[in-house]
Amino acid sequence: MKDPKTLTLDPPPPQPPPAFSLFPTLNPPQKTLTFHKISTLLITFVAYAAFHASRKPPSIVKSVLGPDPNSPQTGWPPFNSSRGPHRLGELDLAFLSAYAIGMYFSGHVGDRIDLRVFLTVGMIGSGVFTVLFGLGFWLDVHSLSYFIMIQICCGGFQSIGWPCVVAVMGNWFGKSKRGLIMGVWNSHTSVGNIIGSIIASSVLGFGWGWAFLLPGILIVIISIIVFLFLVVNPETIGLKLPSEEEEAETEISTEGMALVNLQKVDSEEDDDDDDESTSNGVVSSSPAIGFLEAWKLPGVAPFAFCLFFSKLVAYTFLYWLPFYIRNTAVAGEQLSHKTAGILSTIFDIGGVLGGILAGFISDQIEARAVTSIMFLTLSIPSLIFYRLYGSISMFNNISLMFLSGLLVNGPYALITTAVAADLGTQTSINGNSRALATVSAIIDGTGSIGAALGPLLAGYISTRGWNSVFFMLILSLCIAGLLLIRVVRSEIKGKVNEGKWLWFSAIAC
Repeated sequence: MKDPKTLTLDPPPPQPPPAFSLFPTLNPPQKTLTFHKISTLLITFVAYAAFHASRKPPSIVKSVLGPDPNSPQTGWPPFNSSRGPHRLGELDLAFLSAYAIGMYFSGHVGDRIDLRVFLTVGMIGSGVFTVLFGLGFWLDVHSLSYFIMIQICCGGFQSIGWPCVVAVMGNWFGKSKRGLIMGVWNSHTSVGNIIGSIIASSVLGFGWGWAFLLPGILIVIISIIVFLFLVVNPETIGLKLPSEEEEAETEISTEGMALVNLQKVDSEEDDDDDDESTSNGVVSSSPAIGFLEAWKLPGVAPFAFCLFFSKLVAYTFLYWLPFYIRNTAVAGEQLSHKTAGILSTIFDIGGVLGGILAGFISDQIEARAVTSIMFLTLSIPSLIFYRLYGSISMFNNISLMFLSGLLVNGPYALITTAVAADLGTQTSINGNSRALATVSAIIDGTGSIGAALGPLLAGYISTRGWNSVFFMLILSLCIAGLLLIRVVRSEIKGKVNEGKWLWFSAIAC
């Protein structure tokens, strides 16, 4: 029991959503546990897809805001000068830096208030600042500081999304998650990118402000659904997960679950030997693992730095691909802003399949590092071919872009989900959930730094030519793969010692 002298205030338990009062049939036993698990999965999927949809417009309007070599008088000051790409890269840096830093603070706050309310606040804030960016078109704003401040604020609100949706998923799906399942759920990022690209590209002809206005309104509308219907955990509505799921080690540890769970350390420091649950439903009585200790765990540093370079490549495509397509002739024809934006969704469609495929393969061969290095190695020639032959014809452009998206996003999705979970629950730390949180924070935080750096570098390097940008991306993929070589060797040796992969031993001999 807690010492009354050191008693701290626990956060209030989450309340049932308002919709459960408006629609009594949603309450158990009218609706089963399975129904609510599926509902939670769908709501969190749609919610985070909306975050990415509202995050996509800056990449779509780059070709409109930035300088056009064929029409020097076009563009939007201060982005239409020779240093325009630099300014656009600085916008990306402002957003992604605020996003990366905000993730850690969001974890602290999300652990202390109702996640449903916190997620709603994040969605509304993201929508408001996305709309404010678009209002710069109608208000004729040409101040760089205005747009940078908007992106900083938007990045802060966007950082709320991932910790909340993954924490909620952890409450409902506490049982160990396989790579395939997490790959499917994690496809909401690519789905959101596709939706945002289509919406923003479709309205560019009416003015670039509409590309921000509509996605901003969309996420606000979906936030209402989240506020009304999202159930934070089963106990809130009187349900209980099966005992085997309650006892399973949580393996959902992507960009936000770790950051939310990391704060369990603070709220439980005064607990004695009794196991106690926090408001988000995670139970742990093990001592927290130190930050430096977590870095020393097998595999953590290699995968963390691998994600740094892998995410650098993925986010460079996320923010600069439409601009690249617009400024590169396909079959001798310069594509319109709208066509370039819609065509860029092919990369995200490939990313959906890549995340699922990487998860499935890693499950089948039971080797995450081997799967990751396979995808990273194959992505290098795919980018080379896309740069060299993507402009020959529309068929080449689409097929090579799809293949590049599949191979680039595969390891990125795998590392942020199943890999982080594996490392945080390895036998050397006895499945300590606090170690899981710390390890995941290290991996995802390191990757977010790369995500912030990549688009900024692309903005500066693109002025020297796109060959230089692709060289940077290919070099990053090479480094990412090299960082995993020792882990790959360890995985292969382990499989051979287990009596598996004997064919590999025969080939090696």
